[in-house]
Amino acid sequence: MILAEVIGTVVSPSVQVPALGGRKLLVVRPVRPDGTAVGPKPRIAIDTVGAGVGDRVLVIDEGNAGRQILEAPGAPVKTLIVGFVDEVELGGERVYDHGAEA
Repeated sequence: MILAEVIGTVVSPSVQVPALGGRKLLVVRPVRPDGTAVGPKPRIAIDTVGAGVGDRVLVIDEGNAGRQILEAPGAPVKTLIVGFVDEVELGGERVYDHGAEA
């Protein structure tokens, strides 16, 4: 599972994969617990929770788990947003608090 921040949206009027029909696609950037970016490459993720730009989220980046969540065996699925992050605490210190940033 990956901690990530939603940094954009993807719009495609002609999705040809039935398992993706009607699902929102978001651009996510993996981050460290303090919010600094990890690695150079953002990912496109299928949104399953109603996330939006600026949200800190939990991402699964493994095809089999994604297909099981979507109940879509054989679908070309890899990266899914599966949860929101409210807080991150490291060593007794809160390094991210969604409520404090709102």
